Amino acid sequence: MNTVLSPALKPHILVVDDDDRLRSLLRRYLAEQGFVVTTAIHAADARAKLQSLRYDLMVLDVMMPGETGFAFTQSLRGDTKSSAKQLPILLLTARSESADRIEGFESGADDYLLKPFEPRELLLRINAILRRAPKTAIVVPELKLGAWSYNVQRDELRSANTVVRLTDMEASLMRVLATEPGVALSREALAERSKGIVNDRTIDVQVTRLRRKIESDPKNPRYLVTVRGEGYMLRPDISL
Repeated sequence: MNTVLSPALKPHILVVDDDDRLRSLLRRYLAEQGFVVTTAIHAADARAKLQSLRYDLMVLDVMMPGETGFAFTQSLRGDTKSSAKQLPILLLTARSESADRIEGFESGADDYLLKPFEPRELLLRINAILRRAPKTAIVVPELKLGAWSYNVQRDELRSANTVVRLTDMEASLMRVLATEPGVALSREALAERSKGIVNDRTIDVQVTRLRRKIESDPKNPRYLVTVRGEGYMLRPDISL
């Protein structure tokens, strides 16, 4: 029997690559292998996402416009204030010269994979890095949603001195969405994972109610959004 991990227990991978096609392929493939996947199109985008969420590993392209993968890796390793200082990094590149590989490792990368590569090899290397990485306690973040902060452990929305406690169904749905911020979840998946929610209609009703609580304009949501053909996604500003 296959063991299905709770989303909160799945390793979270940040894929950084300016190639739209490869980025999309990697996201789909790694998600199929049981990972939670977030993507970024360049180093600046990745920096913003590293401030928002905790990741278990970063797959990073070397040749990107602006800051290269080498420079980005070296910068992260030298930033003593960053929570991503120790984040495992696997570099991807089409540059096969030994000097480039040496530069990659000297910048602080954990591994180096040449393009083109077999997806299976990427998966094996990712799993090998994760096995070597020190295990840290999972910290449930407090998510920033505009004027609101959402605390998963307390099922609580807070804005300054105003506190809104969620109903059981609202809290259950928010917990599921908060485990995979930035990831679109189908109605079927949300109904399956959420306590007390049994069908698509119930999901839609609870989403509408949540939007009334967290969105300044519920009809044009910024944080709890609909992804056409896929489902719903929670897009927080940052995690605290």
